[in-house]
Amino acid sequence: MSIKGILTAKEKKVKKEKKNNEEMSFLEHLEELRWHLVRASAAIVIAAVVVFINVRFIMDKVLFAPKYPEFPTNRAFAWLAQQLNSPDLAINTQPFTIINYDMAGQFSTNLSIAFIGGIIISIPYIFWEFWRFIKPALYEKERKHATGAVFYSTSLFLLGILFGYYLIVPLSTHFFGSYRISDEVVNQINLNSYISSVTTIILGSGIVFELPIIIYFLSKVGLVSSGFLISYRRHAYVLLLLLAAIITPPDVFSMLLVSGPLILLYELGVILAKGIEKKRGDEEFLEA
Repeated sequence: MSIKGILTAKEKKVKKEKKNNEEMSFLEHLEELRWHLVRASAAIVIAAVVVFINVRFIMDKVLFAPKYPEFPTNRAFAWLAQQLNSPDLAINTQPFTIINYDMAGQFSTNLSIAFIGGIIISIPYIFWEFWRFIKPALYEKERKHATGAVFYSTSLFLLGILFGYYLIVPLSTHFFGSYRISDEVVNQINLNSYISSVTTIILGSGIVFELPIIIYFLSKVGLVSSGFLISYRRHAYVLLLLLAAIITPPDVFSMLLVSGPLILLYELGVILAKGIEKKRGDEEFLEA
């Protein structure tokens, strides 16, 4: 078969796929989306129930762990402080007290932890349901290019969760837990304040680590290009530094420590955008 015949066959296949996708009405698409959202919500509820039942273990062994000297990150900083003979580098050497003064404070905190934990645990399934919804609307070649989207999205999100938990949370806990405006004032941190800060940092880190995926899809639809990302690289770096300053304690060391991975994620997005443009150029060359 000639190249022209191959291209004609491909065009027919593409038109057939497009026709099949257009057979569903707008209301049918909404109905399909509704069931995907229902299944995703059900997964969150089931995971939330599991977290709610095991909340004591999660509180003692996971959420409260970063404020103790035995936490891996705290031990690493203590070792670094010893090697450099700089005691100020050691963090969370003196755990602070957490109190609750609301009647329903512990119960509402339990519900909050269950909900956020349910989202984190069910993230792979949520991404999978989202992929199942958009997959029929893609052409065959677009499906091939998007192969592994659920795996990479989930991996980046979980990597962000670990980054936030093992790095940002201990640094934030140390800074705010040990900060003193007077020796007369003793830090007794409210339970809701502590849990809200920790969960916000963890979830925020997971979302921020989706930056390469966001850039990938924006590049796919032509909203951004590698040239655009490179041209505004300096502006992006400033925004990433500001973001790092928001989610970390207000000190230069913590900000630089967090902004490094964010900048690497941005550069990964630039590489992905270049790859998409190269594939698009090759396809246009074959069709010419």
